Amino acid sequence: MELGMIGLGKMGGNMAARLTQGGHRVVVFDRNPPKVKRAEKDGAVGSDSIADLVAKLETPRAIWIMIRAGEPTES
Repeated sequence: MELGMIGLGKMGGNMAARLTQGGHRVVVFDRNPPKVKRAEKDGAVGSDSIADLVAKLETPRAIWIMIRAGEPTES
């Protein structure tokens, strides 16, 4: 399975790690670049923008968004 993960906080980061450990290809993005680097060390494919994440996924795309409500969601 291939999946995009936006948001690598406590929940999103753990989900991305579990998915990659399970043999899935996970393309990740977070507004905090060190979180992306950490996920890459766990085997995820990093991206530097949402557009980059989308471009790295095959169609049809599945993207899981794990961000909190408020400013992060609005921006």
